[in-house]
Amino acid sequence: MEVREAQVVDPTHLELAHPIQVPPGAKVLVAIGVPELMEEEHQAWIQMSTQRLASAYGPNEPEYSSDLIKTPNPEFRS
Repeated sequence: MEVREAQVVDPTHLELAHPIQVPPGAKVLVAIGVPELMEEEHQAWIQMSTQRLASAYGPNEPEYSSDLIKTPNPEFRS
């Protein structure tokens, strides 16, 4: 899948910023994303992810010592 920038010419036409390698008459899927709104959504996802991670690993999370490891991973480097 390729992501390309386009400008809205009118309600039924887009002008691509760069050509695509698709034959005339071929059908393509178009996902509409307005960059300014996408950044807001991205920031909302980051905030929600941070909150969920904080709730999963809060201050009351027990500490686990390395003594509990039964089979060490030889590729793990601390």
